[in-house]
Amino acid sequence: MPTMKMHLDLLPDFLRGTAFLGTGGGGDPYVGGLILRQKLEEGADITIMDPMELDDDDFVVSVANMGAPTVMVEKIPSAHAMVACLRSIEREKGRKATALISAEAGGINGTLPMVIGAMTGLPVVDGDGMGRAFPELQMCTFGVYGVPASPIVLRDEHGNEVIVRARSNLESEWFARVVCTRMGTKSEIALYSMSGKEAKETGVLYTTTLAMEIGRSIREARETQSDPFAGLQQYFRTSRDRRFCTVLFEGKVVDLLRETTRGWAIGRVIFEGIGESVGEQLEVRFQNEFLVAQQGARTLAMVPDLICILDQENAEPITTEGLKYGQRVRVVGVSVPPVMRTPEALDVFGPKYFGIADVYTPIEELV
Repeated sequence: MPTMKMHLDLLPDFLRGTAFLGTGGGGDPYVGGLILRQKLEEGADITIMDPMELDDDDFVVSVANMGAPTVMVEKIPSAHAMVACLRSIEREKGRKATALISAEAGGINGTLPMVIGAMTGLPVVDGDGMGRAFPELQMCTFGVYGVPASPIVLRDEHGNEVIVRARSNLESEWFARVVCTRMGTKSEIALYSMSGKEAKETGVLYTTTLAMEIGRSIREARETQSDPFAGLQQYFRTSRDRRFCTVLFEGKVVDLLRETTRGWAIGRVIFEGIGESVGEQLEVRFQNEFLVAQQGARTLAMVPDLICILDQENAEPITTEGLKYGQRVRVVGVSVPPVMRTPEALDVFGPKYFGIADVYTPIEELV
């Protein structure tokens, strides 16, 4: 995959794809997309770097926005605060960053590293640490396979800054979450500073390209007046890593509980079946991201596999904060790559961590 440039023509597909990979969370990419569009219209040069072009001794840093998606609707990210976080990491490590990488491919955090790339001239690696979005900082493949999250720099839009140095990635999350909550449940962060070798060996690679291709498959199906859900399934059958993709349920929202608490958007949504699912109900639980889809006593999909809620008519992804009573949707499930299904990975972001009783079973075996 050659190094490429982000440009305005790619942006709508990319944003749609990051919303899909956000699995309901990660923050709505709309705001990040507006900032990114402004940078591109101003002539910014944004390089998307093939991870295999990283030198082993390169210095790669993750930058992101931390908090509850429901808060980010009103408290938008500060790109300048994020650049300040990056500079603090550089001072901590005594090195200048040579590249940026997303902590998560989904939602607003799929877009913000490109904004920082535009502001600093740094390339953005085609990959991330989650292959989707997850609600907690330790839930990165970087950390699963040995990269420490600390030091973590958190900063708010007022210039307040805290550096967290913790013994473990889980403890990094605990302390950073408290700071983030005090900053208004939204803060800019820099974390998971690593070598180029570590980025290549521990990341989920080519997820920026994946987001663009997902968004394009939906758009092209619309333009040809064909079924965008069939277009999605066809794309995943022929994608780089040949993923399983299926429509799990078709329904309308009949009940919704959503609370912003403990630094996350937590709740559940219930759908009443329509179309092929008439007479059935589906419950989807979430903690920022959709975690498990259950039809009565039967589980249809669970983390880390992707559960995505899309508009029934146009397949536009719907975030947890965008869910509304009466919406007609299709719930889509997608498998994740093997790097996210190892015992080490499941210990960190599998169903057991979220209090889901089921033992992890791949979606292609459940459906």
